[in-house]
Formats: sequence, C-alpha cells, structure tokens
Amino acid sequence: MAGPTASWTAPFGFSQTPWITVPSVFTVTGTVQKDAWDRNVIPPVEKVRPGMWSVPVPIPNNPLRYVSVYVLELDNGVALVDAGWPTDDAWDALNAGLTETGGSMSDVRAVVVTHLHPDHYGLAGRVREASGAWVGLHPADATLLDTRYHDTDGLVERMQELLAMSGVPEDKLPDLAFASMEVKSTLDVALPDILIEDDEHIDLPGWDFRAVWTPGHSPGHICLYSDDHKLLLSGDHVLPRITPNISFHSQQFANPLGDYLESLAKVRALNPDEVLPAHEYRFSGLADRVDALTKHHVDRLLEIEGILGKNPGISCWDLTLALSWSRPWDDIHDYMQRAANGETLAHLVLLERRGRVFREATVPARFYLAE
Repeated sequence: MAGPTASWTAPFGFSQTPWITVPSVFTVTGTVQKDAWDRNVIPPVEKVRPGMWSVPVPIPNNPLRYVSVYVLELDNGVALVDAGWPTDDAWDALNAGLTETGGSMSDVRAVVVTHLHPDHYGLAGRVREASGAWVGLHPADATLLDTRYHDTDGLVERMQELLAMSGVPEDKLPDLAFASMEVKSTLDVALPDILIEDDEHIDLPGWDFRAVWTPGHSPGHICLYSDDHKLLLSGDHVLPRITPNISFHSQQFANPLGDYLESLAKVRALNPDEVLPAHEYRFSGLADRVDALTKHHVDRLLEIEGILGKNPGISCWDLTLALSWSRPWDDIHDYMQRAANGETLAHLVLLERRGRVFREATVPARFYLAE
C-alpha cells in the first residue's frame, strides 16, 4: 500500500498510521497452506527454507485446526519451535512430520516454545522425555505454569470473581469459569530448562534467531527473528487472517492490550521479508498486516465508546453482548465467550488508563465515558 510512513499518537495512547482507512493488503507466501486452509484440510509438511520445515500438528475440536511446528536442522540434530497439543494424534503427526523431514524424534535437541498455551507447549515435556532435548520459554510465562496447569483451584476462583465483576449471569458462571479445565487432565507440563529473555540469541547452531518479547496474547509470548534470513517466526502474535485473543485476566499484565499494541510496533520495525506464523499460512508484508491489526483495535475502541455513550453504566458482559462478532453469539462455545468477555475488558482497561472511561466499582462493575 502506498502512503506516508509518518505516525501519530492517537487519543488511545499508541502510535498508528493515519492514512489507513481499510484493512491493508499483504501477500500470501504459503500458497500450499492457504489452499489447504480454503479446502478445510491439514496442509502437508513443507520445506520452507533450506534446513527449515513446517510440520502441521492437529488441534482437537478447534477452528484453528493445527499449529505449525517449525523444524530447524542443526549441526547435531534438529530444533523445534513449538511442540503441539498434548494428544496421541498430535504426537503421531509430529513424529510422522519429523520422518518426512528426514529425521526422527531422537534427533530433537531443543524445543523453543513461543508461549504457554497448550497447542504450543503441551507436547514439550513428552518431546523432552523421548529425546533429551532442552525446553525453553520466556520467564513471564514460566512463572504461570504451576497455577495454570497443576494447582488450578485459585485460578478458577479468581476467574469466577472476574466473571462476576464483569456481570456474567449467575447461571452461566460455572460453565465459563471451568470452560478450559478439561485440558488439565491431558497435560504433563514440563518446566522449562532454559528461560529465554528478550533480545537473547538462542543457542541453535547454524541459525541466528533471537527472541523478541511480544507480550499481549500471553505475558511471556516471544517471536523469533533472524536478521540473516529476514524471517520472523511470529507464534500467535501476528496471524494473517484473524486477530489473536488479547484478554484481561488474573494471569495477565495490568494492560494486556496496551502491551500487545506496543509489541506490534516492535515487530513492525524489524521489516522481515516473510512471516512464519504458528497458525494458518505464511505471508509477507508485515507492516501492512500490523497496521490492519492496529486499525481493528482502534475500531473496536471506538465501537465500545459509542455503546458506552448510549448505555452509561453498562456492565462488561452486557457490553460484550452488544458488540459485533464474527458469528452469532449463541454459536460461540463457552470458552470463547469467556475469551470474548476478556477481550472487551482488555479494551475497557486501556480506555480507563487513557482517561477516556471510568468504572463504578460495584459487582458487577459499571462503566461510563469520562466527562
């Protein structure tokens, strides 16, 4: 897209390019992946660069269908970026994919995990047990593993309090609070061997990848950037088709949407030739995609302000129900309804921190436009 590169600081407190008025255009480079996506099938294993492979690992009962595990050839084996969901089907797919690349599970020397969500972290422990590989994760996510996947009683209690504060009806509270707990029984969560800090060069012989800390989708989300290859492995931070879930909850930083928008600007400045996301398909034109994601959140903030102006004192839950979504609300699973409420709350928190909205601290909380 042609246009000036200057940015301005919006009333919401983050930089954006003022000339964007419609979703921007980027180029799909993973055409085989895109074709498979359009046909609703799992794509094949692909060699995406010399010494680098994309292995699709299925996610059960999930519209994202699969996570792309990237296999990097090393001097003495291979490294994985992400590992997959902890099911036998995913394990079998990962092993079959490694075979197609010319290796096997016993060749894995490292598992670099972009963030703690189970479709990325879930198989890391099983891979380590089978191969002796080290597992690496950012410390902000590492500190959450125990309360997220083991000692979860406190997490569920805090989620119930958050949902009550949001105005979720009492009869829906249990379903939403416990919506993701079924995953707990499938996880054998591995504590990481290595904590990967922002801007740290990752020990992957033959590659120059460094970690780019991009909090938002999770507190410790990282992308991997190679200056030599002009590649960004973006995890869930930037996807080509959808916006990643950015929710406010007890395991997030105080302003997750603000963190996410700053992280978008951070990766935009890298200007890679190609982006390799964890879901969907590869693409080029990161700046355009970042600008479109930023505009999406600007539009959402404006939509929220418009609803607040007409409905002063509305709860977060009722505001969530009033917002536009990609499908009818009743077709959205409980877990995703909870995520949607968390997204709304993340937008409200950003507006509060910018002085545009205030809340009445009741249960449920009531939100108003600032004078």
